[in-house]
Amino acid sequence: MKMLARAACLTALLLSGASASAQDYPARAVTIIGTSGAGALTDVLARVVGERLSRKWGQPVVIEARPGAAYAIAANAVMRAAPDGYTLIASELGMFTYQHFLYQPGERPFDGQKDFAPVSGMADIPVALIVNPSVPAKSLAELIALAKAKPGSITYGTAGPGTFPHLGVLMLERLAGVKLLAVHYRGVAPALNDVTAGHVNMIVMGPSVALPSYKAGKLAILGVGSKEAVAQLPDVPPMASVVPGYAAMVGFGLAAPAATPTAIVDRINADVQEVLRDSEFRTKFLEPQLLRPMLGDARQFAAQLRAESETWQKIISDTGLTLKRE
Repeated sequence: MKMLARAACLTALLLSGASASAQDYPARAVTIIGTSGAGALTDVLARVVGERLSRKWGQPVVIEARPGAAYAIAANAVMRAAPDGYTLIASELGMFTYQHFLYQPGERPFDGQKDFAPVSGMADIPVALIVNPSVPAKSLAELIALAKAKPGSITYGTAGPGTFPHLGVLMLERLAGVKLLAVHYRGVAPALNDVTAGHVNMIVMGPSVALPSYKAGKLAILGVGSKEAVAQLPDVPPMASVVPGYAAMVGFGLAAPAATPTAIVDRINADVQEVLRDSEFRTKFLEPQLLRPMLGDARQFAAQLRAESETWQKIISDTGLTLKRE
């Protein structure tokens, strides 16, 4: 009985300590490490959400962009950090959903499903098929016809093998029966820059950072990955109207090292959700960027990641895509 009493007291002390730690969090600067280069949507979202959190917490929120190696550079830095909530990762959700299925066991230096604790979604956006205006195709149907006439002649940029701009095109290839040529970059920003410059023909990505160039006529958008047209792009048709079954959204979220206490995870989630629910934040930042807030607690976020994992597992299996460790 005495041993049971001691165990109960120890449990109570640990729980009370975790609660107090969550109440005091954060007591110093928080670092958010992003998987994309500066200027990419992951980086932009991390910075605007981080700035709001810094105001709320009264502590600095430092954003570090560490792109490359299909999320691995940023992932390694975060998974090895102390699980105390002071080092987080900001990433496309693919790091936690489909990366696991692209490699053989032991091929990757991290496991997005086991090495991280999902904290909160930030926002999602339908992908867009963005092309340089010099491409002799003014619609998705014309692009597909061109690709069929000259297999491998159309180039597309990615943020690295196995990132969403890569998989988004592989899905298109599979459904449309075409073959395109991948050009891999360390991040979506340099890939988009080369599409804008005309060095690469196209890219499939969330269109937010491309909107200024699109409005200036420096880029064209041939389709979006949502089931219906996007309100801010009323003249751009859904890609599914030409390629039945094509549907793709890019989500962005925050995660912590796997052993981070639940109380800390819940505290960060609650504060991020408060930012996302702020009407001014949504009107001034999310809506102009075509972004939708991802609402829900950490457990709902984890459930969403599991559901998306099941979807991507089938797509990757159907395409037969496998990658080798860099």
